Amino acid sequence: MTVTRIRPLAEADLIERTRSYRREGGDSLGERFFEVAVTALEAIGRMPGAGSPCIGELCAIPGLRVRRVLSFPCGWCYSVADNHVDVVRLLADAQDLPTILAAGLPE
Repeated sequence: MTVTRIRPLAEADLIERTRSYRREGGDSLGERFFEVAVTALEAIGRMPGAGSPCIGELCAIPGLRVRRVLSFPCGWCYSVADNHVDVVRLLADAQDLPTILAAGLPE
């Protein structure tokens, strides 16, 4: 399993999105989202190359991949380095991904 580094913005995205689902759909929906999001994150560590490169190609960010969160309209944005996976954001489909990602990824 590859070491997975979660950037502060990605962690903040997870917390905010979990809180949002709790507010909108109750505790059980928030908990279900959190569990499925963490499962997707673990899958990235097991198979880093499985995420889609389409968003990275669309935004001209070499190596950027997205792994979908099952049953929810969002995905983890990450890149694969030599010795780890760098998870940079958890973004919703409805967000303006090119604009957000063009603002820059953490160094």
